[in-house]
Formats: sequence, structure tokens, C-alpha cells
Amino acid sequence: MNTQPQESPSKMQWEKLITSKRFGMEKYHDDRRHTRSDFQRDYDRLIFSAPFRRLQNKTQVFPLPGSIFVHNRLTHSLEVSCVGRSLGNNVSTALYEKYKNEPWSHKLYHLGAITSAACLAHDLGNPPFGHSGERAIATYFSEGNGQVLKKELRNEHHWQDFTHFEGNANAFRLLTHQFNGRRPGGFALTYSTLASIVKYPYSSIQSTKKGKLGFFTSEKKDFLRIADDLGLLPDGESGERYHRHPLVYLVEAADDICYQIMDIEDAHKLKILTTETVKKLFLDFFDEKRQKHINDVLKIVTDLNEQIVYLRSCVIGTLIDECSDLFCREEQALLEGRFTGALVDHISERPRQAYQNCAATAFERIYKSSDVLDIELAGNRIISVLLDKFLDAVRFPDKAYSRLLLNKVPQQYEIRANSLYGKVQAVIDYISGMTDVYALDLYRKINGMSLPSL
Repeated sequence: MNTQPQESPSKMQWEKLITSKRFGMEKYHDDRRHTRSDFQRDYDRLIFSAPFRRLQNKTQVFPLPGSIFVHNRLTHSLEVSCVGRSLGNNVSTALYEKYKNEPWSHKLYHLGAITSAACLAHDLGNPPFGHSGERAIATYFSEGNGQVLKKELRNEHHWQDFTHFEGNANAFRLLTHQFNGRRPGGFALTYSTLASIVKYPYSSIQSTKKGKLGFFTSEKKDFLRIADDLGLLPDGESGERYHRHPLVYLVEAADDICYQIMDIEDAHKLKILTTETVKKLFLDFFDEKRQKHINDVLKIVTDLNEQIVYLRSCVIGTLIDECSDLFCREEQALLEGRFTGALVDHISERPRQAYQNCAATAFERIYKSSDVLDIELAGNRIISVLLDKFLDAVRFPDKAYSRLLLNKVPQQYEIRANSLYGKVQAVIDYISGMTDVYALDLYRKINGMSLPSL
């Protein structure tokens, strides 16, 4: 079951959950309607930002491109945003019909735009080299040379932030933190968009055994302010743990759909998976009648890659319909904080089983492939060395080498913060914002493996 019984539950309200109030610009807030909605402004602001552009050179799964172009973080985020918009629009249409007599029902028209913007931002906090980059930073402190900092930091909450480093929490920091020389509020996004990217609405000290968290200690007050304003439901008595904003489930579903299905398509392009294997994986999403129609179309399309593209589009369309229908059916459970798991875990049996088969195949055949493991090994080494060098520099800034190294760090990063926690965060901010190529180039220069042209 995906819901848990609960007596007289509290409930989140769409009227509060959808707000155009901007983080850091609250005093300028008004509820006037504009030609371009505030949530569309969020989307545009993200598209034109430097951190978003840098995603084009950050690994998704496979090494960045050789002769065959595969997904990077930028193309992945754009596709997730498209799927998120479709999910949000489907839900918006259904909920508006349900609540059309309410004075706030017009707000439901914005669900597609909010979800789309949140999807665009969901990976902004990911460091170079894919998810292995996240693990490299966390394990540097929990298992590597960073362990020496534990006694110096003293605050257990601060230490947990580093040993549980998470791209989701780092995205919230990137979007809300006032870096040196920047305006208050970071990107100054709407409260609704910001809340919709926080998959784990609690801090590192409240995190589960998996080590997931939605915000660092430094951004805790910011998140709690947003959660209170939107009327998010507390989860337990800690006052620091909340149930998700309902739209997080749509953002998560869009991400789940894209990375799982698109990784299969990329693996086919790279000849890691055969055409027949991929066809079977994708056809299993459909009943016999739909399979017959799809096979009739495949007879017309002779290009093998285009056959897979067509199948992939059919699968994504089905998953969008399944997840948006489920969201609407379970709306009350979502608003009451009773829904557990991801949407894709609870769709109807046939597509759910087919999705699980794709996930199992990806785990065994893709994520353990030699090229992917090579990226993980190289990324771990590069990030560990960069952390070694820059953390030593911020701790001992008067060394001659430290001064040289710190001159490389852009002024926006607070490497001269008053606390060690702030200095370590500044180093992580800098390194996590790097592209794969920049991190590799800097690693080579620091190790004397490359020199500028003379």
C-alpha cells in the first residue's frame, strides 16, 4: 500500500502551496497577474544562468562525448523539464476541474510552469563526474583525508553536512545563498519552485541511513521559513523535518522517467545493449493490442536508432499518463503527507514491472560498464586531490603556495569566512560548481602535468 492510515490528518492547501513570493525579495511581493508568470520567470532565469550552462560539461552517466553524443547534465535537465511540464499540465487540468469554483483555482494553471522550472534546477548542485562526484566529496570526509577536520569543526551538524554531502541540498544552497557580490536571495526564485526541488525536506542531522538530505545547516533557517510560509506539514516533533511539497513527486517522477529510459537509449547507441534487448524492454510496457500497433509502425521505420527513439517516446508518454493519473488519485494522501515512495513505484502493474526490468538491466549492464567505472575512479581521484589542496590552502592561507592557489578562486566564494565551516563550504562550492573538463584541467596544472602555452 502507498498510503498509511491516519486519524484526523492535517492537510496542505494548494492556495498556500502555490505562491509567487520570491526568496530574498519578499518586500517587493505582489499578487498581480503579469503576462509572463513569476514561475515562467523562474524558468527563464535558470536557462540564462551560468550554473545551468555549465551542466553541458558535466557527466550524466557515460563519459562526455566522443564520436557518439550521449546525455550530459544539461540535456538531461532539459528533457526532465519537458516531462515535468507535461506531468504538471496533466495534473493542473484535472485539479482545476475539481476546484474550479474555489476563488484560488486560477493558481492551479501554474503547476506545469512550477514543475518545469523545478526540474530545470534539480541537478544544479551536482558536482563534476556525475553521482560519483557526490560520493567522492562525502567519502573524502567520512573515509579520506578530510577526517582530520572532524575535531576542528566540533559542531556535529556541520560535520554531518560534509560526510552526507548531497547534490539536492547543494542545489538548494546554490539557489538561495548570497555569494560574495551577489544579491540577497541567490537566484531569487519563488518559494513554490524552491520547495519543489527539495526531495528530502530535512537536514543532515535528521537524515536517514541512506544519508539523504535536502538542505545544509547553513540554509536550515531559509528552508524553514519557506516551509512555514507554504504550509508544509511537519514530519515528527523535531521542528526540522517536513513532508514534501506535493510537486516534488512530479519532479522526482520526471527525473525517474528520463534517466532510466534515456540511459537505456544511450546504452543502445553505444552498443552496450543490443537492439533486440532494448525493443523487448520497451515493448513490455504495453499490452498486446498496443504492442501490435507499435510493431506495425516499426515495420515502416527501417532505421534501427529511429525505431528505438519511437519506442522510447511511447514509453515516456505512457509513464507520464500513469504518474499524472496516480498523482490525481492520491492527491489527498499527498496533501496529508501520507503518500510514501515514488510515483513510479505505484503505477499499474505492467508498466511498473517493465520499469523495474529497465532499472535492473541498467544496474547490471550500464552502471557497472567499464567506461562508467573509469569515470568514477578518475573523478574520485581528481576531486580528492582538489579538496586536499584547497582545504589546506584555506586553513593555512599565509603559506606561499596557499596564496598562489587561493588566487585561482573566484571572489564570489567565501574562502576567508570567519569559521572553518564557512571556509570548507566555500571550497566545496567552488569544486562542485566546476565542469568535468575544468576540474581535470585544474588537477593537471596543480600536479604539474600541464602548463599554459608560452
